[in-house]
Amino acid sequence: QVHLVESGGGMARPGGSLRLSCTASSSIFSTYGLGWYHQGSGNYRAWIATITTGGITNVMNLLEGRFTISRDIAKNTIYLEMNNLQPEDTGVYFCNTVPFISDYWGQGTQVTVSS
Repeated sequence: QVHLVESGGGMARPGGSLRLSCTASSSIFSTYGLGWYHQGSGNYRAWIATITTGGITNVMNLLEGRFTISRDIAKNTIYLEMNNLQPEDTGVYFCNTVPFISDYWGQGTQVTVSS
């Protein structure tokens, strides 16, 4: 059973930074890669970044240099470090397994970038 808890969202000004966290169960964390997804004003969730069980990372080309994905194995947690935030980064951020193994989505964490 998939259970993921996202946190760390909030308000930021353009140019600011936030770090998001996603905590998974130990079985999920050790078995599957995990990724971050962004849902803007619509219902579509766009893939942002992935970290595999081996620690290999991949970030959407347009966000490389601003966003970084990492993990803390001891805490079963992945992170999304977001720098130089822009208004278009506003939205709800979700994490999920890679590949998807169910229809599960957590509550996500809201990020609002505004001056």
